[in-house]
Amino acid sequence: MNRYKSWSNLNKQLTERLCQPLKNRISYFLTRYRKVHNAYGRASIRFDGKDLINFSWVEMYKKDYDVNERWKETGVWDYDDRELKDKWDFEGTFSDYDFLEAAADFLQLPVKDALQSDNYLIRVFAIMDKRVGKRTLEAIRNSGEYKSYPEWVQRFYELRFQSQA
Repeated sequence: MNRYKSWSNLNKQLTERLCQPLKNRISYFLTRYRKVHNAYGRASIRFDGKDLINFSWVEMYKKDYDVNERWKETGVWDYDDRELKDKWDFEGTFSDYDFLEAAADFLQLPVKDALQSDNYLIRVFAIMDKRVGKRTLEAIRNSGEYKSYPEWVQRFYELRFQSQA
């Protein structure tokens, strides 16, 4: 994971990258529960003040449960299991740490690479980026490839398309 110095700095960088129509409508949220074991937290991406997707420590436990169940079946303990990753991607099962990692990684990528990332969170950040121009958006819309993405990811693509209309 790329390191970040502070949430406020990371949030500022993410917000500065938003396209103009979404600039005052999309916001990022992160909190840490410092008095809780391991300082668990929660993150979200919000649209007009309402959470579109949440990332929390609870999701980390869901992943642990899935890996444990797979271990009982196969004897293999593997967080990189392709089938489990596909399930988590489809369901949007991401922890606050997954959110932070994707955000930090996104800021280090050219937007073209971010739009093609295997990580759906990075794609979400990328589609809302001001560096994605009208022609690129039109090409993405016309290809229709985004319709094969999980529903929670499609929401962000639709938001961006609607904001350009």
